[in-house]
This record gives sequence, structure tokens and C-alpha cells, in this order.
Amino acid sequence: MLQNLEVFKAYQKSPYLSLKHSTYFQVYEETLSKYKGKEFTFVEIGVLNGGSLFMWREFFGPKARIIGVDLNPLAKKWEKEGFEIYIGSQSSLKFWNEFFNSTGMVDVILDDGGHTEEQQIITTAHCVPFINDGGLLIVEDVHTSYLKGSGNPSKYSFISFSKNIIDAINSRNPEVIYSNNSLKKKIYSATFYDSMVVFSINSQKCFVGEPTSNEGISMEAKDFWRENSPIQKISEFITRLFKRVGIKFRMNNFLARIENMQRKQRIKKFFLR
Repeated sequence: MLQNLEVFKAYQKSPYLSLKHSTYFQVYEETLSKYKGKEFTFVEIGVLNGGSLFMWREFFGPKARIIGVDLNPLAKKWEKEGFEIYIGSQSSLKFWNEFFNSTGMVDVILDDGGHTEEQQIITTAHCVPFINDGGLLIVEDVHTSYLKGSGNPSKYSFISFSKNIIDAINSRNPEVIYSNNSLKKKIYSATFYDSMVVFSINSQKCFVGEPTSNEGISMEAKDFWRENSPIQKISEFITRLFKRVGIKFRMNNFLARIENMQRKQRIKKFFLR
């Protein structure tokens, strides 16, 4: 299968060393093919051996502006090949401020850097505001969020951070508890793959959802999801009983709590590891 992917062909054609997991190439093909032949700015974090820089040039074509970021000053040698190279730590807010002051807004950032949660989280939090609408942030090797050697799993892993972003995205719905995570104003969606997370950036689509109606003819259809429910029948019986003695009593809230508890018990087995 890999042999049929254009990005894998570019990977094999690169004259310099690059190390990639085999599952990454299909994700690259799916998410990055739309940029082929286009003028756009692509940033890769972690480029020392240079192989990936040449892979991306081959895949995207000569119109792409390709920028490499690395901690090792030796990576500067790739500037003579026409790439822009910046030396600095992806864990440094100072570095990123200086970087974007120099480069301006970018379109795609691929994080193949040090793979620690600190590096991945700081990169995501600080870079997303500088990605143009329609762009992407791709974070690789997120399986480190599950490795004991990395001090994980933990509530401070990158995957846990990404789950918080999912909560923030859903908090754009007014019925959901509000999240003050500012990334929800830029990250439209998040897609999870084996060892990778892809964030789609589009502030224009990050608006608060509102109920709508097409104002069509209503058939007054009855909601049957509680129909014939034993708890529903008990609720109706108790309500009628209290009504006979002149006491107003509604079971709706109590009923909802009981039904929620029952549903959780039924699906509990699906959460076992």
C-alpha cells in the first residue's frame, strides 16, 4: 500500500536520512495532498538530517515555502539548499515569538520534534494562533503520552491536553459547560490517528451554535424513546396518585436521573480496558 502513496515515493527519493513510522504516510497523503503545487508556508519541527525537508519539497513542489526548526545549529547547513532554517527550542515562548515575528503567519506546522508533552503542548498552545484559516497543525509521536518512560499516562500528557481541546470545541454549544480554553476560537476540529493528532484551523467556523428550524409542517410526532419504559410508567403512576390527593408532583428530574444511571450501567462494559 505504501508504494502507491506519492508522499512515500518522495520519502524514498530523498537523498538524506529521514525516519518515519509507516502509518504516518497515509495520514500525510490524506491531509496534505491538497497543498501539492500550491503556494503556501509549511513548517516542520525536527529536521536535523535533512531527509524530510527534501521529501516535502519533492511532494509539495517548488511553490511551497518550506521552513525547518531544529535545536541543533548544524541544521543551518540546509539553508544553502534553499530551505529556511530556524534554530531554537520548541519549549520556549521567546523562540516562538521571535520565529513568528520573522516568518509571519504560516499554513501548516508539522511537529516532529522532541515528543515530550511539554514540547508538544507549548508548541500547540503558542503556534495555533499563527496558523492561517484553512491550515493544519500535525503533532506526531503522541504515543509518548502512554509510555511509562515518559512519565505517562497522566493528566498532563499531550493526549490529555488534546482531550481538553475536544471539551473546549464542544463548549461552543451553549448547552455545554463553558470552557475558557482560547484555542477553541481557532481549532475547528481534531482528528486522532495512530500516534498522530491533526488539528484543523479555521476561526471562521468556530462560532457558537444555535438551534434552527426550517419552519416546515409539523406532524406533531411523539418522541418514543421513553415510550413503554418501566420507569416512565412508575413516574406516571406516582404523578397520578399525588394528583388525586391534591398534591402537585412531577417526576421528570428524578426520572431523568434514574434513567441516566441505568444507561451508564448498561454501557459500563464498553469502557473496560
